[in-house]
Amino acid sequence: MACKSMTGFGRAEVASGGRVWMAEIRCVNNRYLDLKIKMPSGYGVLEERVRKKVGTFHQRGRVDLLLAVNGDSSDLVKIQVNLELVRAYKLALSQIAHELDTVAIPDPAFIASRPEVLAQKQENEDVETLWPILEQALDQALVGCDVMRQQEGNALVRDLLARLQVFTQTISRIEAGIPELLQQREQLLAERLQKLLGNVQLDAQRLCQEVAILADKTDVTEEIVRLQSHIVQFQSFLNEEEAVGRKLDFLLQEFLREVNTIASKINDAAIAYLAVELKSELEKMREQIQNIE
Repeated sequence: MACKSMTGFGRAEVASGGRVWMAEIRCVNNRYLDLKIKMPSGYGVLEERVRKKVGTFHQRGRVDLLLAVNGDSSDLVKIQVNLELVRAYKLALSQIAHELDTVAIPDPAFIASRPEVLAQKQENEDVETLWPILEQALDQALVGCDVMRQQEGNALVRDLLARLQVFTQTISRIEAGIPELLQQREQLLAERLQKLLGNVQLDAQRLCQEVAILADKTDVTEEIVRLQSHIVQFQSFLNEEEAVGRKLDFLLQEFLREVNTIASKINDAAIAYLAVELKSELEKMREQIQNIE
């Protein structure tokens, strides 16, 4: 069973250089691939690589991806000294000392505490060095999410096959009941004609023609053959390795078209009841297919 659900979750952490890199993925069903990425500032140049990586696992669905890093990043912090401002403070202190007729001993701690003398600057990391670490966390999260999607996909396939079996059995009941239905209608037609004609002898040839017309109007062989073909095709789609959600959804529309035609051709209470059962199963299958990639 190769079908995957579009619902899943994956999370992974990779430690390196005193920091922990984390990737977290949440995905739900969506008609197209809608990928939202959140990552630390300064890492935007890696977004295209991340998108390509996610695209190898997800073809459809709403995917929310969070990339984060925690831990000691002091090695990226650099302290810059405004030497020009330091000299200005030194000169100012010397002038004050001269004015007071004393010896100027500039206090480095005092000067350093003055505004804008020291500035803290966060340096950007080398993304090419970081990418293998981030990629490892991302791969692990994607694989974990994929395992969950596969497990749910298998459950969806089992449910669909069970419902498809019920659908097939109902179609067989309709097919098996058509000869008896035609016989009943032929008898009813003969009784009506005899009642209308009274004592006039009923033309056997004319009756055969009317029965043939009635049988032609009631013939749903073509629709049943198409449904049986759709059933086989549906089962084959469930074994494909690629995303088949859209194919299955389209095929169910064709199922519904044939069922509606059968119901309209055979104006019978029992058949109508079975047609309602068929539509009910199709609707339940459609709801499940909305979650298949």
